[in-house]
Amino acid sequence: MTQSNSASIVTWNINSVRFRIDLVARFIEIYKPDVLCLQETKCIDDSFPLNAFHKLGYPHIALKGQKAYHGVATISRWPIAETNRMEFCGKQDARHIATRFADDAHPALAGVDLHNFYVPAGGDVPDREQNDKFGHKLDFLSEMTSWSKGLSGKDTMLVGDLNIAPLETDVWSHKQLLKVVSHTPIEVDGLNGIQQAGNWVDVIRSHIPPEDKCYTWWSYRSPNWSNSNKGRRLDHIWANAGLAARTISVEVLRDVRGWDKPSDHAPVITHIKV
Repeated sequence: MTQSNSASIVTWNINSVRFRIDLVARFIEIYKPDVLCLQETKCIDDSFPLNAFHKLGYPHIALKGQKAYHGVATISRWPIAETNRMEFCGKQDARHIATRFADDAHPALAGVDLHNFYVPAGGDVPDREQNDKFGHKLDFLSEMTSWSKGLSGKDTMLVGDLNIAPLETDVWSHKQLLKVVSHTPIEVDGLNGIQQAGNWVDVIRSHIPPEDKCYTWWSYRSPNWSNSNKGRRLDHIWANAGLAARTISVEVLRDVRGWDKPSDHAPVITHIKV
C-alpha cells in the first residue's frame, strides 16, 4: 500500500449505504480517502455491503447498525486496533462508533482515536414539552458534554452529522432560522458546551474563515438547491489542538450533492500530515 505525507478522512451522511453504494463507489474511485466515516447507513450490520468495500480496497470496517434507521460506519484502508460503541440517553440507537488506529497504520493516523457520531435531528418543533425528539436531542448533547470532559489528551478526532449549524454563516439566513431546529440558540449552546468541555478545535472553521458562508446540507425539498443555495453546515470535523494543527486542508465536496440520486449531505474531507 502506497503512503504519502498525509492521510485523508471523509465524513458523509450517506442516507442509506445500500441504496447509494454505487454513489459511494464512484466517490471512492475519484477521491480515494484513507478513511470514510458514514452516518445514517440505515441497515443492520449483517446487511452492510462489506464485500463492496473490500473490493474497493477497504479491508478494515467498524460498524454500528440499526434496521432502517440511524447507523454509523468507519471504513479504512489502514488497520484498526480497537473499536468501541457508546449508547446515549438509555437508547440503543446506532449513533456512535469509535476506532483507534493501529501502530502500523498510516503514520498520520497511527494511534489516533476517531469518533464517528450521528446526533439526533430533533424533529420539527424546537420545544421539548411539545416534541419528544427535540428533548432527546438536547439530552444527547448534554451526555456528549459529560463524555467530552473525560477524554484524554491524546490525538483524538470527532466527525459526523451533528445536526446543528452553530454560526450565523453556517446557515443561509440566521434571522429566518433562529426558530428552526438545527440553528436555535439552545442547540447552539449545547454544541458549544461540548466543544468547550473537550477543548475541541472546529477543524472546518480553522481552514474556512468563520466569516465565510459554509454549508454541507441542502434540503431535498428544494429542487433548485444549487442555485437557491439555502444550505446549512450540519456536518463537522473536530480535533484536539495537537491533531488539529496537523490538518492541512478541509473541503466540502459540494459537487457530490449534485450527482444522480444523492444524499442531501455533501462529503467533507480533511487531510492530516505526519
